Amino acid sequence: MEPCGITRNKAIDLLDSYIHQDNLKKHCLATEAVMKGLAKKLGEDEEMWGIAGLLHDLDYNDTKDDMIRHGMVTAQILEREGVHCDIIRAIKAHNAENLGITRSHPIDFAITAGETITGLIVATTLVYPDKKLKSVKAKSVTKRMKEVNFAANVNRDHIMLCEALRMTLQDFVEICLSSMSAIDKDLGLG
Repeated sequence: MEPCGITRNKAIDLLDSYIHQDNLKKHCLATEAVMKGLAKKLGEDEEMWGIAGLLHDLDYNDTKDDMIRHGMVTAQILEREGVHCDIIRAIKAHNAENLGITRSHPIDFAITAGETITGLIVATTLVYPDKKLKSVKAKSVTKRMKEVNFAANVNRDHIMLCEALRMTLQDFVEICLSSMSAIDKDLGLG
């Protein structure tokens, strides 16, 4: 039996079945990379954390106009697939405020902060002249955190949940940026 209850290949198949927008797929891949990087740093299960990141927005197309359901529809899909309960809990936790649940495990905080920082990192990359992830410095991303009008839809409070992982913002950004840079071609930013 697969420890996560699902292989990465099956997770990719699910992603392809439910998500058709290229940018949303790239966001999921970026979140997977970030989650694996954070898991490695924290001594957690990289495969489990990666799968959670990869599938966290599986139901986005069905729930984008009803965020109170976002994560719950994914949970139902993944329960039918036999996915590990920790992955399902973390996916629900990334929308904790709308679902009325509490984040309590490191993976819960990591997925919320991690999926959010991907947007700020991409936005920062896109203002660089060459639009390449590998050109971006962590200092540029942390500077953009303070500019509330830059990538205004990025929830800075969610990013700061990295502190619940006992990480400074600088360390968190460095790990996430490095993780995304490793798959820059897949994200169209290489």
